[in-house]
Amino acid sequence: MTIAALSMIGAAVFASSFVSGIFGIAGGMILLGVLLVFFDVSTGMVMFSLLTTPANVWRVVLWRRYIHWPIWFGYLAGGIGAFVVLRFIEFVPSKALVYLILGLMPYAIEFLPRTWQPSIEWRGVSVFSGFATTGIQLMAGNGGMFLDVFFQKSTLDRKTTVATKAISQTVGNVLRFVYFGSLGNVGDAVPLWAFGAAIVLAIAGTSAAPLVLERMTDHGFRQWTRKLIFAVSTVFLARAAWLFWYG
Repeated sequence: MTIAALSMIGAAVFASSFVSGIFGIAGGMILLGVLLVFFDVSTGMVMFSLLTTPANVWRVVLWRRYIHWPIWFGYLAGGIGAFVVLRFIEFVPSKALVYLILGLMPYAIEFLPRTWQPSIEWRGVSVFSGFATTGIQLMAGNGGMFLDVFFQKSTLDRKTTVATKAISQTVGNVLRFVYFGSLGNVGDAVPLWAFGAAIVLAIAGTSAAPLVLERMTDHGFRQWTRKLIFAVSTVFLARAAWLFWYG
């Protein structure tokens, strides 16, 4: 890859980490969207897994005492089930489909009545959430917003929620890496030293986020989170339409 391309990816790593550090979501969507500009779907998904897994693992280490293990085991079983089904049919999404699903997901969740949202604590829901969320991750790369739906009605405290979501998302990252790594010829798309630089940039972006977050009000936080998510989603829908139309 050219130095210019690596610089743009590095900027995306920093920006996505910065955004995730402030709002907790949307950063992954931004990073995956940028990666798919430079790589094919399989390579982009593998790169995305490699770049996002360290942060999830670190959150698991920090909050390991609060993990709700029964929920995680159910999620793991469902995730493996989705992996086996999609791996059997060797499904690889097109770039247009990835952008379309990422763009539509926030709108679909926005209009989903709260009474229809199941709780992750209900019997069998952890297995279903693992199957459905992993399926979305393997088709669109990022299922974090969908996973949030299952925690919104739970009675879990914030530490248990953060810890259980972190280890669940780590499962998704590993399955996505194995899935696309086994289907695509990823090769040496990016030099090894670039991954070390990416980790440094991710830490820098995350560390810079509190400087903004501490100056925001709760109202401003919720307002800007909503605006950011739908702004990114709109860009992705436009990108999907372009790819579907022009190929």
